[in-house]
Amino acid sequence: MQTKGRISVRGIVQGVGFRPFVYAKACEFGIAGSVKNLGSEVEIYARGERFADFLAAVSQGPPMSRIDSVDVTTTDVDISDGFVIKKSGTGSFSGMIPPDIAICDDCVSDIFSSGGRYERYWATSCVNCGPRYSIIQAIPYDRERTSMDKFPMCAACAEEYSDPHSRRHHAQTIACLTCGPGLQLMDGTGREIPCGDPIRSAASLLDAGKILAIRGIGGFHLACIEESSGELKTRLGRVEQPFAVMVRPGYIDEIARVSPKERALLESPVHPIVVLEKCDPSSHCSISNLHTIGCMLPYSGLHHLLFSHLCHPLLIMTSANMPGYPMITDTKEALARLAKDADYFLVHNRTIQNRVDDSVIRDAVILRLSRGIAPKRTAIDLGPSCILGVGPELNANATIYKAGFAVTSPHVGNVRNPATLAHLQETVAKLQRLLGAEFDLVAHDLHPQFLSTRFAKEIAEERGIGLVPVQHHRAHIAATTTKPCIGIAIDGVGYGDDGTVWGGEIFSGQVPNLDRVGHLEQVQMPGGDLATRFPERMLYGIIQEDDCLTLFGDRGWSAVELGVLKKQVASRFNVMMTSSTGRVLDAASALLGICRERTYDGEPAMKLESAAAGGVPETWELVFSRSGGCEVLSTRAILKTAFSRLNSSQYKDRNAIRDIAASIQYNLARGIAALAIHAAERNDTRLVALSGGVVVNRAIRETIRTEITDAGLYLLINQDYPPGDGCVSFGQCVWAGNLLMQQK
Repeated sequence: MQTKGRISVRGIVQGVGFRPFVYAKACEFGIAGSVKNLGSEVEIYARGERFADFLAAVSQGPPMSRIDSVDVTTTDVDISDGFVIKKSGTGSFSGMIPPDIAICDDCVSDIFSSGGRYERYWATSCVNCGPRYSIIQAIPYDRERTSMDKFPMCAACAEEYSDPHSRRHHAQTIACLTCGPGLQLMDGTGREIPCGDPIRSAASLLDAGKILAIRGIGGFHLACIEESSGELKTRLGRVEQPFAVMVRPGYIDEIARVSPKERALLESPVHPIVVLEKCDPSSHCSISNLHTIGCMLPYSGLHHLLFSHLCHPLLIMTSANMPGYPMITDTKEALARLAKDADYFLVHNRTIQNRVDDSVIRDAVILRLSRGIAPKRTAIDLGPSCILGVGPELNANATIYKAGFAVTSPHVGNVRNPATLAHLQETVAKLQRLLGAEFDLVAHDLHPQFLSTRFAKEIAEERGIGLVPVQHHRAHIAATTTKPCIGIAIDGVGYGDDGTVWGGEIFSGQVPNLDRVGHLEQVQMPGGDLATRFPERMLYGIIQEDDCLTLFGDRGWSAVELGVLKKQVASRFNVMMTSSTGRVLDAASALLGICRERTYDGEPAMKLESAAAGGVPETWELVFSRSGGCEVLSTRAILKTAFSRLNSSQYKDRNAIRDIAASIQYNLARGIAALAIHAAERNDTRLVALSGGVVVNRAIRETIRTEITDAGLYLLINQDYPPGDGCVSFGQCVWAGNLLMQQK
């Protein structure tokens, strides 16, 4: 029986309390030896009669760790009595620092324990919780390589840090009111407001209706009470866009229906925003005019303290940046850019090394991959090459594949502007440094004009490495499965092989060989992006009939505007062709008068879904044809049926609109599922992979699921990555890696 050896544990072993965990187990099993951080590896020398029990415990690791491998070898090293934690060294970089972790219950208890060292201290954390990725500069993960390095531990913190029996043993974020980061309350000019307790004063200002910019773990939020939400929307120029709210624990059931799974998510170490159905769909309309509302619970000591003073039960808590732009992290920048939006600023003096937005989840489907989830590390064999995936244009992030693992960054934003491109470049550089990555290949979107594509080409030219363009929707399927399948990709827009705008696609095959075998009908987008902003233009691109123009005239279009639109469509001047699912939903929203101008991404489709909630769908006749070797679903036929229902005398009230909206979603989903089922029958395939931003729509997703499963097929939806564009950079790496392996 082995009683001595060297144990090497690889995986996510940084920032998860692995060394204190090993120390505690050594004490429990009477083991002598040492433990040392070596990058993405922990090296343990151990000696003792219960070596096997110790090894079994160490192989499990603490809760936040992810163990890839445990190797045990014999050793001739002389192991002294006792057990010590050695100073970190350097080693492999195959692992990754874990995401930021919500404050644990024990630390919340410490904050509200009278007379304790951490009483009322906003940055309280321990080895089991607190910031990680947002503060790290380099690995191994030790205090001197984080932004906590500027805050030397006081004697009391140092004692706890060194105490093997303490929950803060080797907790790199340990701090208290004596030695840790501090808070300031400022006015809009940056002048500090004298007050004994900045959090108590901030709560009073919020209760009085003021708008505050609050510097949190990963960046600034704009916060206010519900009564001030209209003012905040006006200041931001986002009068229609829903806000997320942070809710006092125990109050959330007053505003939303929460399932056991949703409650578990809300209370998990991630503490994401969870999109919930309102108890009353017409309630809290100043926050969200949808039937849903995004809710999160306090996830830091600062939040818990704020709510302990606040009279109101919820706060709007929205990222302090323009949609699609990088989250603001620096106090000086916030004062300069948010002076017209915020009345006061509650800030701390701990540097945010890496900005991290809030993660968003709905129906257990990830909508935004960020705080608490990303950086996300996925074990996958894509061969020996190191691959960078730079992502798409909207809702972008980046992925680096190296040595059997793909690491995906937190949400970056919409790479349509220099600021977000710079954020993408910065994110890639930081991940590359943390992983010790040397790229052999860069994968990018097929669209030649994306700024992310330009970034990929610059990297490839600078380093003399290869480029792999990956069609947007094939990347969606690659992120979902590499098995032989029928792939359904339903989203807004993506550059297709033929230069048109795709977005309702059916593929057959296996990565990296996916043939397009079906799609939604190609229709016109008059004015290109203008049809995205004004969905009535999209409607006429689908239904090019005088009845449509008459409807627009009744809604206030001038004769000149109608004439220009009609002429543009007839001449096809500045008209793009698209098979996009999202554009069909936009047109449906315009037809029913639900949304005539888009003011934020996804607005027409989201409002259509809300309008359809509770509606009773009819089964309409679906029209299929074949074109270019593909089966095609007529979306024109679906919308023409909807138009006829709308014009019928019995379809005039709100309930009728609700039923028509529900019917459009239901029949579109039936048609998409039918395309996939027909393709599965032709290709003798049982697996169907579903991806794309439209998957977020519950009615469409579940209709497709029912149709697919009723046909005896298996439906796969990615549970680890967003079905929207947040999975594309990962899919690009998967596609490129499999392409390389196929070519060898």
